[in-house]
Amino acid sequence: MQRICVIGGSRYFGKLLVKRLQDAGHRVTVINRGSTPPPAGVEHLVVDRNDETALTAALGSRTFDVVVDQVCYTPVQADIAARAFAGRTRRYVMTSTIEVYDPATAALPAVPPGTPVPEENVDPAGWLAVTDLPWHDDAYLRARYAEGKRQAEAVLARAGGFVFASVRSAHVLGGGAREFTGRLAHYVGRISRGEEVTVHAKALPTVFIHYEELAELLRWAATADFTGPVNACSDGPLDVRDLGAVIAAQAGREPVYRAVGAGEEASPFSFDRHYAMSNARAKGLGFSFSHTADWLPGAVAEALSAEPSPTT
Repeated sequence: MQRICVIGGSRYFGKLLVKRLQDAGHRVTVINRGSTPPPAGVEHLVVDRNDETALTAALGSRTFDVVVDQVCYTPVQADIAARAFAGRTRRYVMTSTIEVYDPATAALPAVPPGTPVPEENVDPAGWLAVTDLPWHDDAYLRARYAEGKRQAEAVLARAGGFVFASVRSAHVLGGGAREFTGRLAHYVGRISRGEEVTVHAKALPTVFIHYEELAELLRWAATADFTGPVNACSDGPLDVRDLGAVIAAQAGREPVYRAVGAGEEASPFSFDRHYAMSNARAKGLGFSFSHTADWLPGAVAEALSAEPSPTT
């Protein structure tokens, strides 16, 4: 049994992570701002993780074996966490994202088209982190989400007060109405209603993961001993038309696609650049992934059932 702190844990895969840690016999503390209570039997610290003084006071004399940080988006947040948890935890695991590999957001090493991107393409230990930028501004952060995650990893990788690992998640699907991004619902709604879907003329594949699989991988990462980043994605990349075909098979309507024009924004999951991840490192460390085809039809069915009934 270990003492594990989960920062965030209010998203649907975060709640499931907390439950699985509990079921495995670990003592769990959840830190959030109080908007969502954790399951029964979990210690709950209500505090804003951006307020270093309040966070340190709330932690008191507590120590942990592992911290799993689900809501670290900026180098400023990472810097606060590094100071607050130095000497309080042996291991720190941060939930990161596939978007750290997006070549549209940074000058990254080129990867041959069709080659899954490995973790070393973005080395957090060598990435520049700049904390005196307006990371507190929501619009600034939204425009720099990928860079914020890269720099947050960089700060924690160099912190030195604990061993650090990051889980770079693929696009998370599943959960029906609970799916927090709404991206699958976007496709399910438009295709089921016969509405137009805007895509790139030559859309490239990306990778996905079911929220239950991500929760299980985070549970595994919390109690493993590897360091550095691991990519988290199911086997079986899909492009936007592959995704549309799975939806069409259940919705009973063929997708209506339109290629985007110059400067026009495509629908989510339509990409004109390659950065589908490799999951080889996590497999080599002992984690077994599902195939996207194993769970995507069920995720689509959940999303269809969550669609509002048409008015008459």
